[in-house]
Amino acid sequence: MKTYFIHRFLLSLGLTVLSVTAMSQATRTWVSGVGDDVNPCSRTAPCKTLAGAINKTAAGGEINILDPGGFGSLTINKSITIDGGGVIGSILSSATTGIIINAPDAIVTIRNFSINGAGTTMGTTGIRVAAVKKLFVENCVIANYAEKGIDINTTATAELMADKVTIHNVPEAISIGMGSATISRSLISGCTTGVAAKTGTEVYLSGNIITNNGTALQGPGKFTSAGNNSVTANKAQGVNATVVKMQ
Repeated sequence: MKTYFIHRFLLSLGLTVLSVTAMSQATRTWVSGVGDDVNPCSRTAPCKTLAGAINKTAAGGEINILDPGGFGSLTINKSITIDGGGVIGSILSSATTGIIINAPDAIVTIRNFSINGAGTTMGTTGIRVAAVKKLFVENCVIANYAEKGIDINTTATAELMADKVTIHNVPEAISIGMGSATISRSLISGCTTGVAAKTGTEVYLSGNIITNNGTALQGPGKFTSAGNNSVTANKAQGVNATVVKMQ
């Protein structure tokens, strides 16, 4: 009988801890250069880093930036929106990856960010995806990495939508290993390879400037163009995109 009550007590305690943890996660959290990760990440008591804020943000929630600053590298394991807002959030990731996403079936949005690998030792990759359902990268600058700007290297199909993204000074600006990508109104320049699409991958291009790279488009994946891209002044074209008529 004593053992029974102990088990019931431990079960009740565990459920209480889980309940308190769930309740402590907010739908919207805030980060500031003068914040502190011991804070609840509210607007009046913001956290200092993205890593500190994501643990206090519910799945499907949003992290917002209050003021300019560097907010540290981040690993994402759930659906989340990270928005730099009007101030443009910053991640400086010398010698490491800026953002790692390992979130199967998740929808992740990264908006209004500068992701920079500059430093004594350059960062490896700006955004590296091991698993995700959909990734939106909007109005971001990714630069100065030793390997890749955006690397989609998943075992399950993933979808990338990049809009108003600038990538420069990276060996491979965007690499798609499985799934599809829509790249629009973006600038890719000063890279060894602009966009690399692996076997079975489809990339859709609209309104982009891909210039001054070693190779603009690299297969063997398929590229489709809306016919309104500027792909010029690259050392090599690589794959020719199939042009479709805009509706």
